[in-house]
Amino acid sequence: MVNVIGVRFQNAGKLYFFDPGAYWPTPGDFVVVETARGIEFGEVVTSVREINDEMLQSPLKKVVRIATAEDVRHAQENKAGEKEAYAICQKKIAEHKLDMKLVSVEYTFDNSKILFYFTANGRVDFRSLVKDLAAVFKTRIELRQIGVRDEAKMLGGLGPCGRPICCGAFLGDFQPVSIKMAKEQNLSLNPTKISGVCGRLMCCLKYEQDNYEQTRKRMPKVGKEVITPDGPGVVWDLNIIKETVRVRIQKGDSSELKDYPMAEVQRPGQQPAPVKEEAENKSAEEAPAAVEADASAETVENQPRAKRERSEQKRPQKERRDKPAQHHDNEKMGKPVQRENPARKNKEENASKADTPQQKPASAPAPAKEASKQESASPWKAAVERALRAAQGGEQNS
Repeated sequence: MVNVIGVRFQNAGKLYFFDPGAYWPTPGDFVVVETARGIEFGEVVTSVREINDEMLQSPLKKVVRIATAEDVRHAQENKAGEKEAYAICQKKIAEHKLDMKLVSVEYTFDNSKILFYFTANGRVDFRSLVKDLAAVFKTRIELRQIGVRDEAKMLGGLGPCGRPICCGAFLGDFQPVSIKMAKEQNLSLNPTKISGVCGRLMCCLKYEQDNYEQTRKRMPKVGKEVITPDGPGVVWDLNIIKETVRVRIQKGDSSELKDYPMAEVQRPGQQPAPVKEEAENKSAEEAPAAVEADASAETVENQPRAKRERSEQKRPQKERRDKPAQHHDNEKMGKPVQRENPARKNKEENASKADTPQQKPASAPAPAKEASKQESASPWKAAVERALRAAQGGEQNS
């Protein structure tokens, strides 16, 4: 980890990092630092902070000192000298009849070099101009050709929105801008409407591009079929800022355009999002059904034993096997459980058979387990059966 501070040498210029050393400047202070082109005077933008050594591409230059009142006065004198140098250079360009436009002049802090920035359509032979300027200023002269975007950054101005241009107000570096960004944002492709004062695409097209890309991925594409609350339709237009979809709905021989929020438009085959109200209504409907089931269970318990036994025989075999488990649950809940007496059950079955005519059983024969239970009944069962057979035989003889 190493301590660094951020310093700028121009308004809205690029941010450079330096090693503060033993000094501890705060944002807004002026410092004198050592750069690749000599001693420079700059303003501290960020306070001292720690960064990883891996983030540094080259060794940091150190801060020479915190600027004094004399240093500030010397920087102001250089600014005044830049204006004079600009006027002299303009005259020399006109004398040499060079096809170039002077943009700005910059003095180094120690007055060891003067930099002249200009724009031109092509290459310019300015060797004779450099000789004349060196004879006038008695110092080292450097001419640099820059682009139109750098020119706008140095000169400043007002953009089409009426505010100061972004590059001259706060942008440190230029971001790449393409015509594809204007297309995705549904802007007019008229060059005069999407270009800045520099004649290139406006830098502000980059600001909302990430939001447009993420929102467009969640919305259906233009021309695709969708399902709306009013029926199926075709996507006609998208409003990324409002996150609404304009759909053309066919109604008979005519069609209608309607705007819907993105959440109300579903793609074919896509399951709609669960609605909280529907879930509450569903739970409310299930509650009365559970109450009715409990009521029916109570009525079954209150039915006569013979009728309940006949209903038990009509149940599927699986439900009859599950019945003991139900009694076991009732015991756990503390409910009274009515247990059946096998002898009494057989007696009531024989009585019901005597009263009703015999019918062919429709269901499968009883399991062997039930047959063994019937054979192990009480002794008076055999006597009752013999009496019934004797009575039936007497009726037939008569």
